[in-house]
Amino acid sequence: MNGGEDMKYLALMIAAFMLISFQIVQNPGKQAFAKTIDNVDIYTVKEEDSLSKLSRQFGVAAEDIQKANYKKDEKIFAGDKLIIPSAPKKKKRITEQKVSLSKGEKDLLARLVHAEAKGEPHAGKVAVAEVVLNRMKDEKFPDTVKEVIYEDRQFEPVDNGMINKPAGKDSQKAVQEALTEERKDGESLFFFNPDQTNSKWLRTRAVTKEIGNHRFAK
Repeated sequence: MNGGEDMKYLALMIAAFMLISFQIVQNPGKQAFAKTIDNVDIYTVKEEDSLSKLSRQFGVAAEDIQKANYKKDEKIFAGDKLIIPSAPKKKKRITEQKVSLSKGEKDLLARLVHAEAKGEPHAGKVAVAEVVLNRMKDEKFPDTVKEVIYEDRQFEPVDNGMINKPAGKDSQKAVQEALTEERKDGESLFFFNPDQTNSKWLRTRAVTKEIGNHRFAK
């Protein structure tokens, strides 16, 4: 091996050693958290965690977390200890740039809005569409409507098949408004019904607004 490969191998060995050593440390209390040991974050997985969620939380690609822990797939379990690599420095996206969607992308987004916000006020439907558009402009999320919507464990209609139901006219109109009007909300990245979710993590997010049964957060 050359010098560069030697250093890379040594770094991996050190990280692996620290992870093994950390396995014997028991965290006090029930709350899981990340510890930093010599600039390496060790995180204890919680019940509601997924690699995509940890990716957003720490600003590190899910693939990098997977590689750092020698995982062959994305399965993680509560109590697992994971090495969290340092987040790469990224340039911020130009958030002022308008989003342009194809006919198919508009239909997909309208179907999500219909499934997530059926029976909600029209403003709530627009806000749901804005969450997807805001994620597309945020470096912690994918860049396209399809990738954002189908990201693992993000939207319940994807899991239960409701995403395949045709959108109503009000949902289609909401998508068009979110695209063409000057959006007042460029911050909301999440939404949930506080009466129907047990996610403690979502409840820690800063609330941006509440419309109907949905709470929006960043």
